[in-house]
Amino acid sequence: MDNQKASLKKIATNYGLILALASIFLQVISFVTNNHIDQPWWISVLGILISVVIIVYALKAFKKDNSGFLSLSEALKVGLSVSVISALVYMVYFYLFATVIEPEFISQSIEFRNQQMIEQNPTMTAEQIEQASKFQEMFAKPWIFSAFILIGSLFFGFIISLISGLIMKQNRPEGY
Repeated sequence: MDNQKASLKKIATNYGLILALASIFLQVISFVTNNHIDQPWWISVLGILISVVIIVYALKAFKKDNSGFLSLSEALKVGLSVSVISALVYMVYFYLFATVIEPEFISQSIEFRNQQMIEQNPTMTAEQIEQASKFQEMFAKPWIFSAFILIGSLFFGFIISLISGLIMKQNRPEGY
């Protein structure tokens, strides 16, 4: 059992760091191509695909180190561990991005969302726009974004791990 825990820690750390670096790389590409405020749909889809591939590889590595066995609970532990480590590293990057690299990111993002809101709802009054803007500003703090990053990462990590674990499940026989 100690071997399994050591394997979980090693695999989760390695694949969590790989997922974080891949996510950061994708965001850097988005920033360099000036798509960081209004991200195109393909960046989100690519990010999810990267997450799926890396979590599945982490599950395969764990299963290989575990004599070819993988229970659903182990799959969830591995996938969620990878997701947490990835999210924590990405949160540090995002905080540095939003406060040091591109300190205007949050205000630009709020301005962009306000513009979208006005275009989609041209009948909004100035008071409604101001109220919506204040609401956005209330949630537009790097630490709140970080909380959403962690929650989103755990949610998608759980879904990916659950589906992959159900597919890859190979329970250990009794008395093995």
